[in-house]
Amino acid sequence: MGVTVLGIESSCDDTGAAVCRDGYILSSMIANQDVHKAYGGVVPELASRAHQQNIIPVVDRALREAKTDKNDLDGIAFTRGPGLMGALLVGTSFAKSLALSLSIPLIEVNHLQAHILSVFLKRPGEDPGLPRFPFLCLLVSGGHTQLVVVKDHLSMEIIGRSIDDAAGEAFDKCAKVMGLPYPGGPLIDKYASKGDPEAFPFPKPKAGKLDYSFSGLKTAFLYFLRDRLKEDREFIVNYKSDICASIQHSIITILMEKLIVASLQTGISEIAIAGGVSANSGLQKALLEEARQRDWKVYIPERQYSTDNAAMIAITGYYKYLAGHFTTLDVSPFARYSIQ
Repeated sequence: MGVTVLGIESSCDDTGAAVCRDGYILSSMIANQDVHKAYGGVVPELASRAHQQNIIPVVDRALREAKTDKNDLDGIAFTRGPGLMGALLVGTSFAKSLALSLSIPLIEVNHLQAHILSVFLKRPGEDPGLPRFPFLCLLVSGGHTQLVVVKDHLSMEIIGRSIDDAAGEAFDKCAKVMGLPYPGGPLIDKYASKGDPEAFPFPKPKAGKLDYSFSGLKTAFLYFLRDRLKEDREFIVNYKSDICASIQHSIITILMEKLIVASLQTGISEIAIAGGVSANSGLQKALLEEARQRDWKVYIPERQYSTDNAAMIAITGYYKYLAGHFTTLDVSPFARYSIQ
C-alpha cells in the first residue's frame, strides 16, 4: 500500500489533520477557532483549550475522508514548533499517544519547513509541476519573513530574514490600527483591489542586504493615520481602499526587492512563495509580473495550503519517513524553532 502518514497541526489557532500516501494528499481537515475574533488576536489559553476539544474529531474526519484505518498508518507527523507552547503541547501529546498505541514511528516537523514544502502538495490524479532543486523560497507568514535556499526536501539555508516584525504581522497590525476586524491581512487585500496603490507613499525601512524590517513601516503608518485623522475624522472611512492599497503596495515592494536581489545573488530562477501571506493577491500578481520579466519559473501553493494546515505537515512527515528521520517519545515542543 505504500507509505501512509498522518499529519497533525496545532501550532496556533487551527487544529488540522491530514493523510498523505506516497506523496499524495488523501484528506486535509481543519477546525478554525472563531473565539479569537472578539479579542482582535489569538488568545493562547483559549487556543490550547480549543485544540483539546477539536483534535480527536478532526483526526477522525481526516481518516474517514481518506478511507484509511488508523492501523494502516506507517507514521505520525506532528508540528513540534515554532508556535504557541500550549497549542503545540496538545498536538505533540496526541501524536505521541497515537504513535505509541499503534507502535509506529513518530516524526517531528518544523512548521516553517512544512510551509515551504507546501509547494509539493498534490492530490491523486494530479501531476502539477514541482520545483527543481535548488529553488529560492520567500516564506511570508504572520510570524516569519525569510528568504530560503531549498537544496532538497530536508536541507534548507536561510539567507535573509526579518530583524523585527514579519510581513504578516505588519499587515495585521496596520489593519488593527484602521479598525478592521481580526484577521485583518485578508481584508487589506480585499479593499486594496479597489484602491490606488500610489495614493499615499510610505518609507522603506532599511535593513541588511537580504534582511527585512517592518517595524518602522508599521510606526510610520500609525503616525500617518494619527495626523490625517486630526484633519478629518472620517479619513479612514473615506479613503479606506486607497489606504489599504498603499500600505499593501509598500509591503509587497519591500518583499519583492529583496527577493530579486536574492535571485541575482544566488543565480536561482526557480522561485516559490509560501506561508499565509503567499495567498495575498497583490503579492502573487507582483511575483508573476517579475517572473515574466526575469524568466523565473514560479510556484505558489493553493490558497487552502498557504495558511496553517496539516497537509504540509503530512507531506513533510512523508519525506522524513523516507529518510528515516524519526523522533523519540521524550520529544518536547519548541515555541521557537529554526529550520537550520
